[in-house]
Amino acid sequence: MKTWILSLLSAGLLLAGCGQRAVKLDKMIIATSFYPMYLTTANITAGVPGVQVVNLTRPTTGCLHDYQLSTEEIKNLSQASIFVANGAGMESFIQKAVDQLPDLKIIDASAGIPLIKGDGEVGDNPHVWVSVSGAMQQVNNIADGLIKHDPEHAMQYRANADRYLVRLDSLRAKMHRELKPAAGRDIITFHEAFPYFAQEFGLKVAAVVEREPGSEPSAAELAQTIKLIRRKKIKALFAEPQYPAKAAQAIALETGAKVYTLDPVSTGPLDDLSYYIATMEKNLAALREALR
Repeated sequence: MKTWILSLLSAGLLLAGCGQRAVKLDKMIIATSFYPMYLTTANITAGVPGVQVVNLTRPTTGCLHDYQLSTEEIKNLSQASIFVANGAGMESFIQKAVDQLPDLKIIDASAGIPLIKGDGEVGDNPHVWVSVSGAMQQVNNIADGLIKHDPEHAMQYRANADRYLVRLDSLRAKMHRELKPAAGRDIITFHEAFPYFAQEFGLKVAAVVEREPGSEPSAAELAQTIKLIRRKKIKALFAEPQYPAKAAQAIALETGAKVYTLDPVSTGPLDDLSYYIATMEKNLAALREALR
């Protein structure tokens, strides 16, 4: 982490000391690291009095590769009582800032979840929430953490979490049922967001193009992917709406494969608590069409 973040943090804490930490806040602030954590936490805290959820990073950011906190984001973190992180290495960019806040309670949403090793990356793949089962485990982890750190609202947190889990379980059952005929099929994805999703629904990620979002694959990598698609007669490529599909379109022109969209729900609106479920429904529709 660059040393400038410590200066920003100091400035944020001074601001907080003057106008926020020095007095009792009307609301308990829960900061979330990025959109998937915000969406889950907002569902669990919906309607709970005296609780405000603040998404630390911009909701259009996507996954937090090489992210750098702004002064305002540092200030928001310094004012929070609880910080909800995805874990599994996703928030490594913020660790030094968190270390400067000894009173901040941390909830690791991926705690206890078996992790998939990153293919071509260092460490584990952090995209746990893209699996519906993974998202459900994260709901329980976040709810348990909130209950531990704010027992006054324990019943409301648990009731909200249970209602959300019922909806997610219904979604998971539907997706398992409708994707069962496609079990064992090979898919090509862009960015390593879908290993947990593929594992859950019996799909095989045959290749990943643009492992680092926004980095163009080399000519050799493109040629290798094209060769694989032709050899395995793969008919569909899955790009993500958060990133340009230039490489996908180039591969499609060479192979005749069609480009579809799979959304890992790493971005979205802050005011739609059903967005994860609605987006997974769209992913299901895309997969049904592509793999029929």
